[in-house]
Amino acid sequence: MSTATEQRTFDSLNPATGSVVGTHPVHDAAAVRAAVAAAGPAAEWWAGLGWAERRRRLLDYKAVIARDIARIVTMVHEETGKPKADATLEVILTITHLDWAARNARKVLGPRRVSPGPTGLNIAATLEYLPLGVVGVIGPWNYPVFTPMGSIAYALAAGNAVVFKPSELTPGTGVLLAELFAESVPEHPVFRTVTGLGETGAALAGDPGVKKIAFTGSTATAKRVMAACAQNLTPMVAECGGKDALIVDADADLAAAADAALWGAMSNAGQTCVGVERVYVVDAVYDDFMRELTGRAEKVRAGEEYGPITMPGQIDVIRRHIDAAVANGKAVLGGPESVRPPYVDPVIVEDVPEDSPAVREETFGPTVTVKRVADAEEALERANASAYGLAGTIFSGDRRRAMDLARRMRTGMTAINSVISFASIPALPFGGLGDSGFGRIHGADGLREFSRPKGVSRQRFALPGMNLTSFSRGQAELDRLVRLVSFLHGRRKQ
Repeated sequence: MSTATEQRTFDSLNPATGSVVGTHPVHDAAAVRAAVAAAGPAAEWWAGLGWAERRRRLLDYKAVIARDIARIVTMVHEETGKPKADATLEVILTITHLDWAARNARKVLGPRRVSPGPTGLNIAATLEYLPLGVVGVIGPWNYPVFTPMGSIAYALAAGNAVVFKPSELTPGTGVLLAELFAESVPEHPVFRTVTGLGETGAALAGDPGVKKIAFTGSTATAKRVMAACAQNLTPMVAECGGKDALIVDADADLAAAADAALWGAMSNAGQTCVGVERVYVVDAVYDDFMRELTGRAEKVRAGEEYGPITMPGQIDVIRRHIDAAVANGKAVLGGPESVRPPYVDPVIVEDVPEDSPAVREETFGPTVTVKRVADAEEALERANASAYGLAGTIFSGDRRRAMDLARRMRTGMTAINSVISFASIPALPFGGLGDSGFGRIHGADGLREFSRPKGVSRQRFALPGMNLTSFSRGQAELDRLVRLVSFLHGRRKQ
């Protein structure tokens, strides 16, 4: 941290090398207030542009991101340490979501007539979704483009201005995203980034000018953000952690299931909120599945297929979970020796007790526990016995059975015979329940999350003898209404 009196600063570091990637200001409460204050008029201007012009600007922003993929990927690679190939996939997914939000905002949120019902034949009813104003987004470091843009893009498409506070581990990525947006929208600060540490995020959450907060991070931090939001009754959408399970049924494609489990558990060094942390395998195919999984995992190398642990403090959590798992289970691949900061080699442990922290708590590292179960029903019961409820995966050869298991899985999203595929589909909502948070981003639900419903009823003509909202109303009018309601809603003789 700089000791300069004019402006405190902090450095973002490459977690693989420790080298300084960039130096950024610590925006204090006053700076955050100024950013939010400037975003207020910008939000009014942006909303006033209308659907077509906002769509044009957002699609142009999409083109700017596509043009500068290499620049964004380099920044993500340097700040997180993840391979450039993974960073490239993250940016491409962001582009598809931005495109969907821009193209579908009017259809989802624009005014439309709704039926007034038979008792409102003389009323025209209209529903639309209006912008909130200024939306504050507090983003994570593990997917510093895709995850925050899942809120930013949808909030912008809904007609809001955005003030974005990226993680202190990836500030340069957040600054770059706002700078590129200014190419498409140079007139007003419709999307701006403030950088800093926890105090900056707290100031954003507690600013009365912010009309909604979109937060991604740990459950513990979400509770602190909620407390800050409570000062002004600011609503919030929270995407927190997960302890996602993958179920392998007796008729599953074991090669595909093992490949998916490995990717879901180890990609991005396991630093994925919807990553696979628990696997439940039906007894009949358990041994064959484990041969597939370990055979593939033995070829995965930290520092090659995935990068370092981005947040240094997470190493201690990962080490504690591995120690607990190995103490009470059987290490199939790796173990305590796999932790060699800043990297962690793949770890697979089987027969870990369900009350172990390696099973109950989010690890956020390249580790996975595997459990033998009698059948898919037991697997589902164990998968659902978690405080988290973000996502999950089902591998089964029976489509109907897989759909039934997926529906009953206590999660916001479930993938069948694939892993994390729901995140790549812009039309699907993304979010969890329980300790995984609440609210939704992505899709039509994500657009509505950053808007407020507005209903308008207009009387088209007066109904003779049916003026019910008047002190001149007579008993005859009320009797006619009772007869109508009894006819429409009363019980019929069989």
